[in-house]
Amino acid sequence: MSRIHTCFEQLQQSNQKALISYITAGDPHPSHTLELMHALTDAGSDIIELGIPFSDPMADGPVIQLACERALKHETSLHDVINIVKQFRETNSTTPIVLMGYQNPIEIFGVEKFAQTVTGLVDGVITVDLPPEESQQMASIYKAQNIDTIYLLAPTTKDKRVQMITDLASGFLYYVSFKGITGASQIDVASVEEKVTQIRKHTDIPVAVGFGIKDAKTARMVADCSNAVVVGSAIVSIIAEYGDDLPTAVGKVKTLLHDIKNALDNSQSVQNIA
Repeated sequence: MSRIHTCFEQLQQSNQKALISYITAGDPHPSHTLELMHALTDAGSDIIELGIPFSDPMADGPVIQLACERALKHETSLHDVINIVKQFRETNSTTPIVLMGYQNPIEIFGVEKFAQTVTGLVDGVITVDLPPEESQQMASIYKAQNIDTIYLLAPTTKDKRVQMITDLASGFLYYVSFKGITGASQIDVASVEEKVTQIRKHTDIPVAVGFGIKDAKTARMVADCSNAVVVGSAIVSIIAEYGDDLPTAVGKVKTLLHDIKNALDNSQSVQNIA
C-alpha cells in the first residue's frame, strides 16, 4: 500500500481533506529546498508535490516558469532532485512525495532506472506532457515499483477520456480547475463541483483540485467537493519574493499554509475513497 493511499485513508477516517503543497526543487537554490520541504509538513501539508525543473514548462504560468529558471540557473538536475528527497527521507518516512515534471528529463535518465532509483523515496509521478494514450508502459513500470501514476484532468476532458484516464490512474486524480496555466484566473467553484461529480461517476480514486488555489477562502470552497487541494503558485510567489532570506520565506509559507489547513479542517463534506 502506497503512502498516498495510506494518507488519504487516514484523512478520511478523521473527516479531513488533504493539503498538497507544491514547490520547485532547487528554487531559489538547491540548498534551500530541504528546509522548505520540512516547512511544508510543519505547516500541515499532507502531501508534497516537488517540481522537477524544466526549461520548457508549457503547462505552467510565469510564477513557476521563473521558479524553474532560478533552479536551472544553479543547474538543478533530476539527480539533484532525487538526492534532496533522499535527505528528506532521513527524517521523514511518512509524508508522500509526488514528483511533477515533464517527460524529457525522465527519458534522459531512463524510465526504468528512474523508477528503480526513486523506489521507496517517491510515491507518485505526474508527467505533464505525456498523453495517457502513450503512458501505459511507463505506468506499468511505476506500478511494479509501487509508485502511483497521477494524471491531470481538465474542464475540457470528455467523458470517454475521463473513463480511460481513471482506468489508468492510481494514487489520486489531479483536476485542473480551469482552462489555462498554473497561477492564473479565478476559480468557478460551481463548474469545479460539476466536473468532479462527473469524474466520481467513473472512479473512487481521490480527486485533488489544483490551479488557482491561492488562499484559505478558495481552498475551503473547493474542498467541499474534493478530497484535496493543491497549492503551488501562491507558495512559489512567496519563495520568489523572500527566497534569499530563507527564514522569512519559511515563516510566510507556514502562515499561508496554516490558514489553508485550518480552512480545510472546517470543510464538512468528505468523499469516500476506494
